[in-house]
Amino acid sequence: MELFQHGQHVRLRSRALGTYLHADDDGQGASLHHRRASMNAAWAVHVHHPPRAQVPYLLLHSAAYGLYLAATDGPAPVGLRGFRVELRSYDHREADAVCWTASRTGSGDDVRLQHFNLGCLRANGKYLPWNNGASIGHIDGASTMMHWVVEPIPARETMPPLPRSTGLTLPRAVLPSRQIVYVWTDNHGDLITSGWHTFRGRSVFRLRKELARLLNAVQVLGVGDLVLCLPTRDGRLFPLLVDLPNNRQPLHVVVVIAGTPLHARLRYADVDAE
Repeated sequence: MELFQHGQHVRLRSRALGTYLHADDDGQGASLHHRRASMNAAWAVHVHHPPRAQVPYLLLHSAAYGLYLAATDGPAPVGLRGFRVELRSYDHREADAVCWTASRTGSGDDVRLQHFNLGCLRANGKYLPWNNGASIGHIDGASTMMHWVVEPIPARETMPPLPRSTGLTLPRAVLPSRQIVYVWTDNHGDLITSGWHTFRGRSVFRLRKELARLLNAVQVLGVGDLVLCLPTRDGRLFPLLVDLPNNRQPLHVVVVIAGTPLHARLRYADVDAE
């Protein structure tokens, strides 16, 4: 567990395949890709010490979508071995699904990530590269498909630029919509206002503009002075830096003002660093 430091960002590279664990663009699953410099490959570490537990639990929070890597007892998709891996929100009713333990494999610094009662996180696609989803399997001491290399990601001092909106290719009325539940805080992190907003499309750049207008922040601050953040189970905030996942699920957002103490505590993964 010493390879995982609370609050840091890491990548998980498959020892067998050399590919990285990614949060899928649909915001629902995880799979393996070669892309290294991607926010989808960054995971924020949350080390949890529950009462009476013999070892601390590890929670992995997607830097892209603010969801946790979770094990389920449902069957993995066709072509994958074992049980299904999902991404779940911080307030999901089945809280145990996101709890993992990390142990050395005996091969260098490789680790296994084991769910406390289902099995270990495994890569797929050794012989069929298109079957690249992650799944949960029973421990197999001879297989390196359950071996993961932990790569720490350094932090950057400033927020990276948001992906610019490319413009709407479809009328807004026909774009998929979702509910954005938002909270706006003051300089000390105390609540100013909260509510919900129906947002169409996926552009985080445009979502920030719409929330700024909704909160009347543009009259005082300007759109660029607002940072949209995703909350974690332990009350931390991580900036929303990529376009929204390709689904219609509601999204909980905390709006933080640049230059405040709360803003100074935000951490940004430098996924472009070597």
